[in-house]
Amino acid sequence: MRTLILLALAGLGAQLVDGSLGMAYGVTSTTLLLAMGTSPAAASATVHLAEIGTTLMSGASHWRFGNVDWKVVARIGVPGAVGSFLGATVLSRLSTDLAAPVMSLILLGLGLYVMSRFTFKGLPKDRLGQPLRRRFLTPLGLVAGFLDATGGGGWGPVGTPALLASGRMEPRKVIGSIDTSEFLVAVAASLGFLFSLGSQGLKWPWVLAFLLGGLVAAPVAAWLVRLLPPRVLGSAVGGIIVVTNVRTLLKSDWLGASGALSSFVYVVLYALWAAALAYSVRAHVREQAGTEHTEERQPVSAR
Repeated sequence: MRTLILLALAGLGAQLVDGSLGMAYGVTSTTLLLAMGTSPAAASATVHLAEIGTTLMSGASHWRFGNVDWKVVARIGVPGAVGSFLGATVLSRLSTDLAAPVMSLILLGLGLYVMSRFTFKGLPKDRLGQPLRRRFLTPLGLVAGFLDATGGGGWGPVGTPALLASGRMEPRKVIGSIDTSEFLVAVAASLGFLFSLGSQGLKWPWVLAFLLGGLVAAPVAAWLVRLLPPRVLGSAVGGIIVVTNVRTLLKSDWLGASGALSSFVYVVLYALWAAALAYSVRAHVREQAGTEHTEERQPVSAR
């Protein structure tokens, strides 16, 4: 019972972060299951089965709060489902040890771009509202879906920074659309695992614990993302992308960093992340004050 309660709390925390920042549910939950001795395929299957319910609730909540672009959901979600089904069926034969550091380097670059772009310049407005093309969303969905199934997480870490970096959607709509389309990915990955593995290695009480925790957090996260200013939200998302992928690189065979070096790097990263968030908050407050001052100076007929 204690284990189930801890898993439910982990699912609640992971969904709260995922629903607010557009990533981290799968990565967080899968990491915990692997640490408990679960096989990679069973861990990914457990997480994706739970995600069927959490992503459905999260998508409905984001839709209720106006955070979803349904065209983007369809254009990225369908290829994402194809990629996740393929990833689930080949996980038992595929080694991602080499692919993980390479992907982390790419995501690290995207994370640094997103965090610096939103921290110092705010929400990109020159392309805001322009449509996202299928030739961009289709391969993005395929790759993100495949990585999500094979790595136990990856839909958000790949899709969210890519859409944010495009500068064509508000951060809250990026997060809402990614979370909503993840329902298709979760269903396809679960079917792939069930066809390939059956119920081997699956612990249904664990699935239920993750599911219940995520269901509680999903509406709260969808409401929270509307309250966060886009500039601050972009800095927060960029920071979590950077920290997550630096962690992967430090633990990879490429670097094999010692505990002391890793701790030093984490302290520096968290300090820089905190500074970026503080800068974004101050900049947002200045922008709001400037907007209010301008409105006060306008004559009533001009408003």
